[in-house]
Amino acid sequence: MDPARKNNLLSNRTFSFGVTLACVCVSAMAEKTAPLWEVGAGVAAFSFPAYRGSDETKQFVLPVPYFVYRGEFLKADRDGLRARLFASDRVDLTVSAALSPPAPSEDIRARAGMPDLRASFEVGPQLDLTLWRAGDRERSLKLLLPLRTAYTLERSPQHIGWVFHPKLNLDAGELPGLRGWNVGVQAGPLFGDKRQHAYYYGVDPAFATVDRPAYSAGAGYAGMQYLLGVSRRFPSHWVGAFLRYDSLSGARFADSPLVRDRSYLAAGVAVTWIFGQSTTRVSTTND
Repeated sequence: MDPARKNNLLSNRTFSFGVTLACVCVSAMAEKTAPLWEVGAGVAAFSFPAYRGSDETKQFVLPVPYFVYRGEFLKADRDGLRARLFASDRVDLTVSAALSPPAPSEDIRARAGMPDLRASFEVGPQLDLTLWRAGDRERSLKLLLPLRTAYTLERSPQHIGWVFHPKLNLDAGELPGLRGWNVGVQAGPLFGDKRQHAYYYGVDPAFATVDRPAYSAGAGYAGMQYLLGVSRRFPSHWVGAFLRYDSLSGARFADSPLVRDRSYLAAGVAVTWIFGQSTTRVSTTND
């Protein structure tokens, strides 16, 4: 999400290479205008499970390329690359995309001997409904309705299903005692089709073992996610962090032998430095 746009919590999509806290943090800057484009770089550190339901945690420290473009129709920022198809004061319809990292099975005990989980690409529409907004437009409550189709990133891409992740997004702005820091919260269920769940949680008979019986995953509910993000924009750099809690209790695939942990915490922090920006400024009020 645009780091020059005040009080907007980033959507909790898939972990993305390069766009570090693109799912998790709140933006911070009070101006109602911002440069048309900005470029920079930084570093990010994350702690995530190998996949949702894994009992093995992976740590990432990655360089962060930084690019923001705030065109009237096309936007590229910490919320991803998206084109605005329709907009009103209360309704936004956008197209966005995200990347997921690979998870080699040789590094995951539960998946030993199974095919690797490939890096994947998701794309689809998202409808944003503003349910409430403060008079100063610095605080709001939105219902976000993203629907994405996913493909593996390889020479012959494989379609791995659909994901629907409705969620409430509260942009709380600055809280008492946190001057200059913006806070946001998200919460909502996840749903996936049979192909999506089979890719991550299904076990073909050929890969069944004594401790990992064959399993066929069905479509439906995929658990809940809760997200807390904080961030602050400084004149020359941006700092953000997030904490996410996932619960797979009641998920359609919760009894899969690949689900080793039905609840967990994930966290991350990032710092980016801005090296250059456009002299042309554009309004950010209606982003």
